[in-house]
Amino acid sequence: MSKDKSQKTVQTTGHAWDGDLQEFNNPLPNWWLWAFYATVVFAIIYWILYPTLPLGDTYTKGVMNDITYTTEDGKTVTTHWNTRALFEKEMQEARQAQAKYVEQLSQASYQQIQADPEQTGFAFSMAKVLFADNCAACHQTGGNGVMGKYPNLIDDAWLWGGSFEQIEHSIREGRQGNMPGFKGQLSQEQISNVSAYVLSLSDHDMDTGEVERGKQVFDANCAVCHGEDAKGKPSMGSANLTDSIWTIVDVPGAASTEAQKEAVMKLVRNGVAREMPGWKERLSDTEIKILTYYVHEMGGGN
Repeated sequence: MSKDKSQKTVQTTGHAWDGDLQEFNNPLPNWWLWAFYATVVFAIIYWILYPTLPLGDTYTKGVMNDITYTTEDGKTVTTHWNTRALFEKEMQEARQAQAKYVEQLSQASYQQIQADPEQTGFAFSMAKVLFADNCAACHQTGGNGVMGKYPNLIDDAWLWGGSFEQIEHSIREGRQGNMPGFKGQLSQEQISNVSAYVLSLSDHDMDTGEVERGKQVFDANCAVCHGEDAKGKPSMGSANLTDSIWTIVDVPGAASTEAQKEAVMKLVRNGVAREMPGWKERLSDTEIKILTYYVHEMGGGN
């Protein structure tokens, strides 16, 4: 038998180029064909079971793919499979998984939460979301606040007090932070003198004569809110003027001593009005407790 006859003949398409170059017609491997057929069958089943084909202004909803979930306000919804329903279902399952820990937090005292690493971890993970959704717009994501507008929550200088109870009251009821302007009561010289005195309280080098005269103006007009020692009163939300922490006037950012003094004079002259809304109508008692704990630990408490 010749060598050519012993070899398997390869089928060609009949196309040839230059006499010797031929186009073979090799069949596809069986595994590839069966895989292709399987994808076709899968696609047909998927078209039947899930929302797939457009029909005018609607689409096929599929069969045997209902999803039932309970919304956050307790409403039960049953609908065909879709990504939104799947998301709502997963959120329901997450709330159910969290319910045990939320219940523990609602019953625990702040000191018990502090002493339990598991409760602390859960409180922080939940509080970060609450803070981002409700507080970060003013106090910023990291709690740094905005100079002149919203207090810094991480510097341990608490205008209204830094205990758990005081912070909870601030969140629940809100705060009104108002300082009247004195441009109608004090002369320009008096405003200059009292500003020099205020700066001297935090070790700024000011004219001795101005400081002495400014103390008299302070005692007569400012001590009632800021205290005779100028360390502020948490019951009134008045700032401590001796700690070098400036929440409204950007004294550290001023380029010179005169610029620092002018910044303080502007505040004394015009005053300031700030308001923090209360959240008791929007947040639950447990959410307020979790936020209180988070803010307390963010700034070091008392």
